[in-house]
Amino acid sequence: MSSRRSRASVSEEEINELIARLQTLLPSERRRGGSQASTTKLLKETCSYIKSLHREVDDLSDRLSDLMATMDHNSPGAEIIRSLLR
Repeated sequence: MSSRRSRASVSEEEINELIARLQTLLPSERRRGGSQASTTKLLKETCSYIKSLHREVDDLSDRLSDLMATMDHNSPGAEIIRSLLR
């Protein structure tokens, strides 16, 4: 079992690299100009950002469903929307 752990372990350098990459993905971190945030704070901000993205996807999905419900399914506009969703 110890050999399994050693293969699965991640070095501190690799963790730091992953944290740095994560910082570049968060809008709030990009605005800070690269200042170092604590890992805990960064992970909390990441979770919050992912939740906001999920809410945005849900909202857009609802809006798209509403739009499609009001359209003629054979219209050119409906076909365009279907082609974008493929």
